[in-house]
Amino acid sequence: MESVSLVAPVTALEFVGDVLLAGTGPEVAAFRLSGGGGPAGRRSVLREASVQGLRAEPGGGPGGAAVRVAAFGGRCLAVLAVRRGGAGGGARLAACGGGAARELGARVWEVRWAAGGRLALALGGGAVALYEWRGGGRWLRRASCGGAGALRCAALAGTSWARLALAAGTAAGTVAVWRAAEAEAPRRRLRGHRGAVLALCYAAPRGLLASASEDRSVRLWAVGELGGGEGDGSCLMVCYGHGARVAAVVLRGPLPVSAGEDGACLEWGEDGGVGRARRGHRGALRAMALRPAGGCLATGGDDGGVRLWRPRRAAPVAAALGAPGQPRAVVLAGPRRVLALGEAGGLAAYEAAAGGRWAPVLPPSAAGPRGVLAAVPLPGGDETLCALAGGDGRLLLFALGRPGAAAGLRLFEGAVRGLSWAARPGLPPGSAALLASGPDGEMLWLDITHRPGQAPGVRLMGRYQLPPCKQRWHTCAAFLPQGGLLVCGDRRGSLLLFPCSSSSGWAAESTGVADGGTNPVGEDSGNESELSCLWYKGALPLEAPLSVLFGLHGKMGVTSVTCHRGYIYSTGRDGVYRQLCLQGQQLEVLRKHRPCKGLQWIEDLRFTPDGDLLVLGFHADNFVVWSSRTSENLHCVPCGGGHRSWSYCGNSSAEAFAFVKCGDVMLYHCKAEPREQQVLLASLHGREIACVRRLGAVEVPGHAALNIFITGSEDTTACVLALSERSRAAVPLTRLSDHISSVRALALAGDEGFSDESLSALLFSAGGRAQMECYRLLCAGDPASESAVACQVVHVASHRLDEHWEQKKNRHKLVKMDPETRYMSLSVVPGTSTKQLLTPWKFVAAACSDGSVRVFGLLEATRKLVLVAESFHHQRCVLKVEAFLHTRAGGERRHLLCSAATDGSLVFWDITSPITDAADALRRAEGEMQPLALGTPLLTITAHSCGVNSLHIRETQEGQYLVASGSDDGSIHVCLLEVALGRGEAAAGTCLHLLERVARPCAHAAHVTGIRVLRPDLLLSASVDQRLTLWRRGPDGLDALSTTFFHVPDLAELDCWEVVEASGELRYYCVLCGQGLEMLHGTAPP
Repeated sequence: MESVSLVAPVTALEFVGDVLLAGTGPEVAAFRLSGGGGPAGRRSVLREASVQGLRAEPGGGPGGAAVRVAAFGGRCLAVLAVRRGGAGGGARLAACGGGAARELGARVWEVRWAAGGRLALALGGGAVALYEWRGGGRWLRRASCGGAGALRCAALAGTSWARLALAAGTAAGTVAVWRAAEAEAPRRRLRGHRGAVLALCYAAPRGLLASASEDRSVRLWAVGELGGGEGDGSCLMVCYGHGARVAAVVLRGPLPVSAGEDGACLEWGEDGGVGRARRGHRGALRAMALRPAGGCLATGGDDGGVRLWRPRRAAPVAAALGAPGQPRAVVLAGPRRVLALGEAGGLAAYEAAAGGRWAPVLPPSAAGPRGVLAAVPLPGGDETLCALAGGDGRLLLFALGRPGAAAGLRLFEGAVRGLSWAARPGLPPGSAALLASGPDGEMLWLDITHRPGQAPGVRLMGRYQLPPCKQRWHTCAAFLPQGGLLVCGDRRGSLLLFPCSSSSGWAAESTGVADGGTNPVGEDSGNESELSCLWYKGALPLEAPLSVLFGLHGKMGVTSVTCHRGYIYSTGRDGVYRQLCLQGQQLEVLRKHRPCKGLQWIEDLRFTPDGDLLVLGFHADNFVVWSSRTSENLHCVPCGGGHRSWSYCGNSSAEAFAFVKCGDVMLYHCKAEPREQQVLLASLHGREIACVRRLGAVEVPGHAALNIFITGSEDTTACVLALSERSRAAVPLTRLSDHISSVRALALAGDEGFSDESLSALLFSAGGRAQMECYRLLCAGDPASESAVACQVVHVASHRLDEHWEQKKNRHKLVKMDPETRYMSLSVVPGTSTKQLLTPWKFVAAACSDGSVRVFGLLEATRKLVLVAESFHHQRCVLKVEAFLHTRAGGERRHLLCSAATDGSLVFWDITSPITDAADALRRAEGEMQPLALGTPLLTITAHSCGVNSLHIRETQEGQYLVASGSDDGSIHVCLLEVALGRGEAAAGTCLHLLERVARPCAHAAHVTGIRVLRPDLLLSASVDQRLTLWRRGPDGLDALSTTFFHVPDLAELDCWEVVEASGELRYYCVLCGQGLEMLHGTAPP
């Protein structure tokens, strides 16, 4: 088997000119920093070790043509050259010194380039060596220091043997310093850390040494010349601020910068406090590098991502503008123009470009108390349309540049509750749609047209009735691009869909309304217009909603509705945003997103041209702009919370946020600048990947075939990703974050009839807290997108055992289920849509940690996931389940299930009768039922002495079944079964006969966590010992054909498939997951 693609933790980083090198597993990946950045090449340099460090030769290569870089990890060392002129103008990686990695016989902790192009090495056991890597490789000098202790990191200084010095961090928390030429004992010991020292950085010009430890601290030492007599070794600074072990440290000038396992990169101030915190990675950080020119930082970690951090000036502080009177509401009419509505009803404008002064726009009599203000900038940015409504139902419309030419209308007999602008497709430039809500849930739609020098033109287009509720007014609205439909959100948290037509407002057109008085601020103005408006309201019908999603966002209300690429997105104060679509004339929720932890209030979504999604909302009492691509706060403004009046405005030149605080208007203004963070390699998961399934391959014109995988992780998320053999990198398509605990099991129920250009399947995911989720996945080629694949996810249903228990009527008589129950494995029951079982229900079996085997039924049309059957036969943790289908020659089918537990036993069930009975009961009870019993097992086989961690069943051509399993004790067991069916339809008529069994007690040196039967005489097994073994099954047992080392530690699961090449050759593929993800392939042996 040969490795095709690898996603592994990033453990080393190094800048080489305008190229960044990253060590990921045994490979070195190159990224160009110029031209927008991007991948520039990848090469495997170490055979069976991970790259722990990369050191570039100072000054570059001879003539600047190439730069030599030493890569080391474990006991291996390799030298590669970085040359210009690679694909796409990037770098080309080539091996030096014979090409093969050198096995040195001792752990390499640090490498430094010495005089003459040789390498100085810090080795395990406190040894320092001078090594000639060219030719066959030979030791030039070597010395060992006694009493150094167990090393955890090292830093080297000096280029000649006489001045070569070493600082070594030990497991005891000390830093030992000595010279190679006099290495009998350490010259100096720096004490202070209370845990192992994990990283060191030495700055020779300043004589400073920075150390990072597992005690979560960073210390700065004055050591002078390393190994010399200068410097007293005093500790200058102790920095605490990380929430976990500190894995890397560098010196930027006289101050340290550190990266920790809490996922934070911290810059420290002169007082030892955190000067700046950078977060964005999904997991622990393992590597960091500082670019000398420009001061850029690069970070990488367990999530497999690489990020570049550019220097950025300090964020501006919100300034008080000194608003006149008591401001009630504030609206931004541009980044430098602020409108403030006073409590008495007066309107004032602040122009930052005009010297930063307030100017009155309208007197208090314009709106009166309880005024509502809304503004929308017109195309070109030179003019703004304003709408000002009062508590008496009056509405004033004017252009901000000429407030004296205004249109006054009386909309309602009571106060105007809601007022919002909405862009409507088909309107000419200079026009916008306005929606106003009044008493008794009435909402009006008006089209407003800007007419320079005159009052705005007004056309009443529609009247709508909101559903009855306590807070009955709209908060946001959007016209759908499909035309003829309006979607709006209300203060109760509901989404409403209304019909609308651009030709329905002809009866409301009138010169009096459009030209209403030109001086509406007087008490007697606008009377004729107001009467005309009320009369025309009665001429239009009051439309009821076509579709209502009542209380979708909770009782706090919907905050925005946005249309993007044919989908509808809604946000609310419940901390989530939802993606919806139209089915006919009904709103259907596809899925729910929670952008980040702690974002309790989401106000709006902004889709950027580069494909990023910006989430505007409130985190505690701070207003934040969150980037979904980089997982960071682009802006964070302390404002006191979203309950106060505020407004945000952003464009290509600047961003502004205005809010009312302490009786004044505060303005936060920030000029647009390049993003501080750039993602060079996308993150996958922050913790171990517990399960993986392949959905299929998508053919995209102009691209190689893309394999689509779904992964589940301990970080509580599942990820749909595309993996290309050409780029050897994984691109996340979408993330599923509905789980509250780890995702430990996945199962797919595929659909037939889809071409190579698209894939569709039902995805079941399950894990901790007895939670199961179901999604509909649809993946299709999209050459225009960055990933070349578009993935649509629809959340179908969910199920939690604790919620199921709470719904039981007689639960007081039952023993409550364990809320810590975990689903260990899932398997979809095949072939449930047959002549014998005419039902749209899908069934999935689950292995549970509470000792039960459970079967669930899914009805996708009604989005119901129901527990239909269970059995506690095992009475111990069930680790694996596998469902399979047996069909007789006459077409009679039996649904069989195999379950495996921690005692090493394999139990076989006939679940045909429970599934048939459950389908009938669900049909009669409309999706509700009490769980049935699975009955008595057909057969029990004691296959292993301990837990079964892998299980696979394959049918042979003779209608028999090969059952392969792997165990914690490293053994493999294979048995051959035959199914015998009686003439009756009772489950008792099904019998299983054991025909053959083969065991290999010591197949692997550790747990066998993956096994697949490729064909009746060929098996593939994978273990935590990082060995992938191909076995031939013969009359004499199992014989090993080949063993391949893979680079995924802590292997959790294996998935396999086969592909017929264009030449007709059959090729087997497999994907492995654990601390990373790796795909391998190989040809079938004869």
